[in-house]
Amino acid sequence: MRLLILALDTFVTRLFFLFALLLSSPAWAQDDGFKTPAPHAIIMDYDTGVILFEKDARRPIAPASMTKIMTAEMIFDQLRSGAITLDTEFPVSEEAWRRGGAKSGSSTMFLDLNSSVRVEDLLRGVIIQSGNDACIVLAEGIAGSETAFADMMTEHARKIGLKSATFRNSTGWPHPDHNISLLDLAKLAQRTIRDYAEFYPIYAERSFKWNGITQGNRNPLLGRFTGADGLKTGHTEASGYGLVASAKRGDQRRIVVVNGLDSKAQRRDESLRLMQAAFDQFKVYDLFAQDEKVHSVPVFMGRQDKVEAQAFGDIKVGLARDEFNSIKLRVKSKETIAAPIAKGEHVADLIVSVPGRADQVYPLHAGSDVKRKSAFGRAMSALAGIIRG
Repeated sequence: MRLLILALDTFVTRLFFLFALLLSSPAWAQDDGFKTPAPHAIIMDYDTGVILFEKDARRPIAPASMTKIMTAEMIFDQLRSGAITLDTEFPVSEEAWRRGGAKSGSSTMFLDLNSSVRVEDLLRGVIIQSGNDACIVLAEGIAGSETAFADMMTEHARKIGLKSATFRNSTGWPHPDHNISLLDLAKLAQRTIRDYAEFYPIYAERSFKWNGITQGNRNPLLGRFTGADGLKTGHTEASGYGLVASAKRGDQRRIVVVNGLDSKAQRRDESLRLMQAAFDQFKVYDLFAQDEKVHSVPVFMGRQDKVEAQAFGDIKVGLARDEFNSIKLRVKSKETIAAPIAKGEHVADLIVSVPGRADQVYPLHAGSDVKRKSAFGRAMSALAGIIRG
């Protein structure tokens, strides 16, 4: 395979490339770039979905109460479809009261046994108060049981592309098979903000009162970071302290997910630092626009010797501003591609290497048709090849 290294000009933000032919993949070492003490972390640009920074963010972890973002999405979806309304009432079962109520010792909305509660209030109990009882009431009201609702959550997650997600309950209560990656949590947050804009402002509400008890929103960025407006904290002994957060400044929005921290204070401080860095230290760089030429690929037995390899779609990369020159780009293709070639045919791949992350692969397509040489032309090419040895 032919690997072509495209070097970066560090003095301009628009990339151009110096090509060098290598026989093997280049090796690069991770530099002393941006770091976090969090075992798991990710920063995503909301508009593009480009990952600006990640640390062990693709391995499924126990999400604790960050699970409730998916629980809320399931209710948003039911509301959107008309299956329920904000005024629909669900009963508080003994199961919900016992496992998620005041006597459970867990996060609770303080629901009364055998009472009926509106969906709108239950949603605030889930999002603002992190009430386990509210989650179970909603799950039972929608699916008949929390187990059935968790199966619906998993099925829905797979449908929307969250491949790492497996849910065993609606609350995030510890279970060995209840897992999701930080990358998929970031995608879920992006989807919540984008697709359920009429409900998303609930995540920014600072407190909610139920049954005479006022509880504050547990998101440590609200009121501390300008533009912060969501989403959800999480904590268990097994998972540590975590947060899915989003903030908007001007025309930019960032999503930060962190997990595995040791205390509330560390979660607060590190989340603030990561969100500040998300805006100040990281940027989305445009590498190639859709249909822009990336390279030329040799063509065997074609009426032209080469064909342009173009980007299928816009190719962007996100990273710290001072790490811009650490990107390495490779175009990988067969030594030669035989004609005929149809415009739009996959002819090569662009491989983007960023320190600390898995390589990203972008397909490249032929920019034009390339017809096959005539029989005489093919014979002459073959003869020329024999003469050249």
